[in-house]
Amino acid sequence: MANQPAGDARAPDDQVAVPGNELTDRNIRTIVELERASKATSAGERVAVHVAAFCGSMTFIWIHVALFSAWVVFNTLSVHRLDRFPFPLLTFVVSLEAIFLSAFILISQNQETRLSEQRSHLDLQVNLLSEQENTEMLKILRSIAKKIGAEFDEHPDLATMEQATRPENLVDQIDKAIEQAAQRQNS
Repeated sequence: MANQPAGDARAPDDQVAVPGNELTDRNIRTIVELERASKATSAGERVAVHVAAFCGSMTFIWIHVALFSAWVVFNTLSVHRLDRFPFPLLTFVVSLEAIFLSAFILISQNQETRLSEQRSHLDLQVNLLSEQENTEMLKILRSIAKKIGAEFDEHPDLATMEQATRPENLVDQIDKAIEQAAQRQNS
């Protein structure tokens, strides 16, 4: 910072400080920390994720096209054939590869499922907290309005909005609505 001109409001590392972004910066750091913590897995799971990512690429496809083509051409045209038609050795190798690749992909998908569930739980917690804050704000606004004598039209859903949300009741309500919709559809 010694070589910065006087009055220069730059943050360290040449990042321009933007007023009012402290909250956003803190939230971003929290998200990055959560992502980092959720990816702290075993070495085997990290290998599986990388293998699955590579297998899902066009490079993987082109390598296999080249190898299989070379194998077929070599074993068809060469005098020293390792694997005669219908290429049982190639079939064996491809079958083994499929077994291991499916295991790597399942491990990777299981990790993604765990991460998705964690994010879902976090979303639920944040949503419930927001709902609770909103409920309290409605109550505070109503008491302020009464205290200053402000008149307002009573919204028909206001009393319901001021009540605390009970997730278990919502789940029951959703299940009943799904059941009723299914019954109507079957009728």
